[in-house]
Amino acid sequence: MTNRIRVAVVFGGRSNEHAVSCVSAGMVLTNLDPERYEAVPIGITREGAWVLSGADARALAIRERALPTVDSAGTVLTLAADPSRSGALVALDGAEAVLGVVDVMFPVLHGPWGEDGTLQGLLELAGVPYVGPGVLASATGMDKEFTKKLLAAEGLPVGTQVVLRPGTDSVSEADRDRLGLPVFVKPARGGSSIGITKVEDWIDLDSAIAAARLHDPKVIVEAAIVGREVECGVLEFPDGRVEASVIAEIRMPGDDVSESETASGAPQFYDFDTKYLDDVCEFDIPAKLNDDISQQIRELSVRAFRALDCQGLARVDFFVTESGPVINEINTLPGFTSISMYPRMWDATGIDNRTLITTLIETALTRGTGLR
Repeated sequence: MTNRIRVAVVFGGRSNEHAVSCVSAGMVLTNLDPERYEAVPIGITREGAWVLSGADARALAIRERALPTVDSAGTVLTLAADPSRSGALVALDGAEAVLGVVDVMFPVLHGPWGEDGTLQGLLELAGVPYVGPGVLASATGMDKEFTKKLLAAEGLPVGTQVVLRPGTDSVSEADRDRLGLPVFVKPARGGSSIGITKVEDWIDLDSAIAAARLHDPKVIVEAAIVGREVECGVLEFPDGRVEASVIAEIRMPGDDVSESETASGAPQFYDFDTKYLDDVCEFDIPAKLNDDISQQIRELSVRAFRALDCQGLARVDFFVTESGPVINEINTLPGFTSISMYPRMWDATGIDNRTLITTLIETALTRGTGLR
């Protein structure tokens, strides 16, 4: 047991996806092979303090709609690269080293300050291998503006959007005509459907933009796409192979497509409460698609993975329209909760959670850090 690989599982963080990150970490910690790995749980508080956490994986769960969080009850850490050894981090409590060497990091941070290349840059500087895509892919995958620009440059099908940077408060008449109604207004660099509003009348646009700007000063206004919402997982193996999983479809109860309306006419879509608290969504894994469409989606997923220069893993989200699949977005550190599609799709493909976690860690160790 003394030769086990030390895996620092980093979770929580400063983003509005803090709680989801905690739940994902619980799943990762539960499925680390104890014969091969020594888990080092490190939580990041909402204020940005790093804490050597003693949290039990079972505590990192949603219970009766209460969301888990990281507090500063553990040992507060100051992280720095070890100048005497490449590939090592030193965690200090005052002047005393309390963490020692970490062999590999498994970041389970969703959203800005973790999924967006910031943590990945720190780990590259320290020479510590880590699970998931590098700085470039993480940064572009987090930003919906640049995700679509890169995908479109590779000839991949994407939807229509307008980017509102700080200082631009609304959408021009020409862009309104181009987008049509309804539209979805989103933070440009967010996830878990936080801050998203479906707008069916332009009179509601300003309030939707204001709601999105509570989370990000840059806002995306997307044309609605009529189609079935499906997802596909992409996984890189230690030998360099990149493969796509079976496809999952998300449906609201009784609906044929996920972004639809209830019988009363109220807008319905896959928002945060629907995903994590209400437990009302229905899933088909694998999705009920014909073989040609399924194969097309899997090929597009791998192409999207390579277009952003991803490593390790990604989840690619699509709408299946009458004219074919359209990529909605790519997630470079997808959720690992019990309801998250990424691990569920790979389980249905034949790779269980423990094997999936092991594959991700071994791929990270094989890849290492630096230019590659």
